[in-house]
Amino acid sequence: MSVDLKLLRLLQLTSPNLPVGGFTYSQGLEWAVEAGWVQGVEGFRAWQREQLQDTLGYLDWPVLARLYHACVAEDADTFARWSRFLLANRETAELRLEERQRGMALMRLLDGWQLGQGPQWRSSLEMSQLGGMAWLAAHWEIALRDLALGHGFAWLEGAVMAGVKLVPFGQQAAQSLLRDLSAEMPAVLECALQLPDEALGGGLPLLAIASSCHETQYTRLFRS
Repeated sequence: MSVDLKLLRLLQLTSPNLPVGGFTYSQGLEWAVEAGWVQGVEGFRAWQREQLQDTLGYLDWPVLARLYHACVAEDADTFARWSRFLLANRETAELRLEERQRGMALMRLLDGWQLGQGPQWRSSLEMSQLGGMAWLAAHWEIALRDLALGHGFAWLEGAVMAGVKLVPFGQQAAQSLLRDLSAEMPAVLECALQLPDEALGGGLPLLAIASSCHETQYTRLFRS
């Protein structure tokens, strides 16, 4: 596969139009805004920076790397173990449900493309979108760093678009947030890819509380 085609495949894999429903979740932001924990552009910036450094830096990206390497090595057992680890680190029922729903949606896409993933991979691939992205990236020979940065930008873009609706702020502020926060990603990724297994795991209590409260929030724009 040519370098150009790999780039196009990566853009497809990280596009907000990928039918996994990512735009329907706020990951606790909706409650955090209602509770007054996130106010204005700077409040949103601080909220997302914490998630970038902790959730992406200590959980999603290092787990993505392990899932990717397991796919390259065709090691279904290791892939399954890290898929379970990722799901166990989603601290609320809402976050675990989101993870599974995204994974099953991407699995349906893989089924439609008939890419031939064996039954030993199927149950693990259905656990998370992250696993499906790792599997497809390995299949398409997309470099791990490119995959991680693409995944990170898609995550950030979804969060910023949720912020536009919830905080709220305008498109100028949204683009400035995307510019500024994405500039921090390469350094966070560099650290994430060097972490030993025992250092992995997210831990943001306010995010967990916000997600739990969102499950019973009276009025909501986003899914629970």
